[in-house]
Amino acid sequence: MRTKIDELFENLWNSYVDVTRSAKIIHSLLGSTQQKDVVNDHIALRTFNISNVCLDVLAAHFLNLGYQECGEYHFVAKKLYSKHFEHPNPAHPKVFISELLTEQFSPELQAIVKGMTANIDVATTSAANFLYSGTHWDIDFSTYQKLLEESEFAAWVAAWGFRANHFTVSNNSLLNFDSIQQINEAVKKAGIALNTSGGEIKGTPQQMLEQSSTMADRHPVKFSDGVQEIPSCFYEFARRYAKPDGSLFSGFITGSADKIFESTNAS
Repeated sequence: MRTKIDELFENLWNSYVDVTRSAKIIHSLLGSTQQKDVVNDHIALRTFNISNVCLDVLAAHFLNLGYQECGEYHFVAKKLYSKHFEHPNPAHPKVFISELLTEQFSPELQAIVKGMTANIDVATTSAANFLYSGTHWDIDFSTYQKLLEESEFAAWVAAWGFRANHFTVSNNSLLNFDSIQQINEAVKKAGIALNTSGGEIKGTPQQMLEQSSTMADRHPVKFSDGVQEIPSCFYEFARRYAKPDGSLFSGFITGSADKIFESTNAS
């Protein structure tokens, strides 16, 4: 029986694959014959810490579906704050939401962000489709470039709005791949570039989480002054290890996540 959670993640997936051509290729590449072993470990969402669209506003959609807050993360250099959420039913994917700490940036960036988000009301942010609704503003390409000079994260949200920036294949569920290294080799052989920031594999078995990711696809965006091709979304791969009590580690490693963010870098 399909649930509201199933419907939400299906819509998030459809929004994601619309701008991520490599996703379906990777999905087919890693899955066994029936592909039922391609399980989504988690998704990630991005926003600004502006009150009407902040992390808590996005999180409310998941909390209303039974998710619970499970961890928080600080990314000092990138000026980001994040939380992750889990559902009591471990079959449902985890969720990682990050917000840009806009007050730590230039007055120009703050003014751009406030201008973009000023007219987004509660009716919009509480709507069932908000998490995959894209942008609610118009910006030109030069404004995108100005944001890019200060924050890759800010520029990405300005261009793409509200949508999952990645889905994550759980290596633990795959039948044909025993390690992240094997996944990486298969992905590279298919001609898809990996994020090498901090190494192809971020994290260690000792940290109980290993991750890798592709570099984001490039996809056309309709700016107010024309169409430009820029980085869109990416695919991540995660292998989780058992804690001393035998259960799988379900959190995230700040140092690894910091490098995963760079999968959408335009440079």
